[in-house]
Amino acid sequence: MSMTPRERVLAAINHQQPDRVPMVIGANNATGIKMQPYQGIKSLAGIQAPDKYIYDWPELGTAEIDEATLRRLHSDVRGVLDLEPGHVRRRNHERDPHSDYIDSWGSGQTEITPGDWFPGIHPLPEARTLEDLENYQGWPDMDDPSRVAHVRETARQLAEENQYAIMATPWLLFPFERAHAMQGMEAFLLNMAMDPEFTRALLEKITACCKQLMGHFLDELDGNVDIIKIGDDLGTQNSLMISPKMYREILKPIHADFISFIKSRSTAKIMFHSCGDVGPLIADFVDIGVDILNPIQTSTGSISDLPALKKRYGNNMVFCGGIDSHRILPFGSVAEVRAEVKRVMQILGPGGGCMIGPVHTVMNDVPAENVLAMVDAVEEFGHYPLRT
Repeated sequence: MSMTPRERVLAAINHQQPDRVPMVIGANNATGIKMQPYQGIKSLAGIQAPDKYIYDWPELGTAEIDEATLRRLHSDVRGVLDLEPGHVRRRNHERDPHSDYIDSWGSGQTEITPGDWFPGIHPLPEARTLEDLENYQGWPDMDDPSRVAHVRETARQLAEENQYAIMATPWLLFPFERAHAMQGMEAFLLNMAMDPEFTRALLEKITACCKQLMGHFLDELDGNVDIIKIGDDLGTQNSLMISPKMYREILKPIHADFISFIKSRSTAKIMFHSCGDVGPLIADFVDIGVDILNPIQTSTGSISDLPALKKRYGNNMVFCGGIDSHRILPFGSVAEVRAEVKRVMQILGPGGGCMIGPVHTVMNDVPAENVLAMVDAVEEFGHYPLRT
């Protein structure tokens, strides 16, 4: 029996077998599409829609996908996002062209080549003491109502339509990544190793800001949400950015506290996004209440062993993503993309607990034809019982 997209997602995230494997694309930056392939998809599909950017943030480069294109992509989810405060958006729209983009935290991006932006503005690179943190005047105002003024109506409309699963994503750059943005990656990782007391203080300060915004966001959602996406990139192509011991001693309690805060106020499933080989931490994620792991970067280390992943964690974790954006999507043929989608679904899909999507944002080097090949393969091969 055919399901609605929302029914399909709800079955999958509750480890039940839906009518087909859900497709997750276009709901937020982690599941999004950069502007160039988005334009190509619209051209191939004959869709006339304006070019807009997610979060009203052109420098991020990720498209805000129009509804007709979302339907063409067979996406089973719709996103609800926050925004930077109105005064920050106005300031950045009115600044000199090609000058640095500065966000509400005081960190930002520099244009390194025309149209390409790098997160190179760090307001606290020399901070080493609790006093340095207290004296910083750039901590964001998370009570600014313009951050979430649109959330209630957007979520209400989606809930009333009751067609698509609602995935809510406040733009938090959850604590580990935000600490990179505040200090620079090298400085912060050195502090993690050399000064764990300062590191904990910085992470706790950032998390307090994140929880403040999340509280307002959850209030405005008013229960109209199925999945809340959070995340911290912890992995590389071959290993972790920090040791499992360091994660468990410093960062895991921070993550656990934040997830507990969300779950105390919402019944939504928690989707945790972390790129790279995070295989050594999946048991920790299960322990702290992560329900869905994204993006299942199949080109990395232990994550590439999908049968082992399904066998060990398939009863406790929903897998979301899995379609390689390192080699297959940008450089593979249409046939190779289709074969990879079929392979991933056949391994991760049995019994539910699987949602297919690209490994992180579809970048500008991905041909539009390959994006359509990916989503059409889900529609062709993803119906249960899965075909071998």
